[in-house]
Amino acid sequence: MKDGTAERGSTRVNERVRAQEVRLIGLGGEQLGVMSADEARALAADSGYDLVEVAPAARPPVCRIMDYGRYKYEQKKKAAATKAKGKGRAAVMKEVKMRPHTDDHDLHFKLRNARRFLIDGDKVKVTVMFRGRELAHRKNGYAKLERVRELLGELVTVENEPQMTGRFLSMVLVPNRDAALAAKRAEAKSAAETTGESEETPPAGE
Repeated sequence: MKDGTAERGSTRVNERVRAQEVRLIGLGGEQLGVMSADEARALAADSGYDLVEVAPAARPPVCRIMDYGRYKYEQKKKAAATKAKGKGRAAVMKEVKMRPHTDDHDLHFKLRNARRFLIDGDKVKVTVMFRGRELAHRKNGYAKLERVRELLGELVTVENEPQMTGRFLSMVLVPNRDAALAAKRAEAKSAAETTGESEETPPAGE
């Protein structure tokens, strides 16, 4: 029993239980019957826990023996988890960089990262970097970004169309929610199937 006179929030604990008689529930959930509040407090104190009024409107009020500090901690943790689940993970801006003459092989490699970011719910800024005389051929950069859009297909929606800032041409992509969810499920299924196949493969030498 951490605090014999504590009352946290609107819950009555220990000496704050005002009823003369209470119906007591034990530490393990067992019914201990109706008794005076003083007897209930003594039982809680003897076991090293708190007497907590859990149903003040009942006649007589229902009290329970518990570790109230731990109980409140668990309730707070559950509330925080529920709140976080409702909000979801905040999207993060990731960036993938390339050159106007990046070939398709390297482009596919770079877009593997972009695809992963998008499936995880993040935004992706795709940037084409120009050097020297390459600035005279900006159309190559626009063509590269169009190729990126084509390769990522239904997975993305363009949030910001290509814009030139200095030597950099960038566009911002956001995931198409339904397509990203479908892709994530497909990856999970593929991983599960691969794992299953590896478990069925007999060891070498058999």
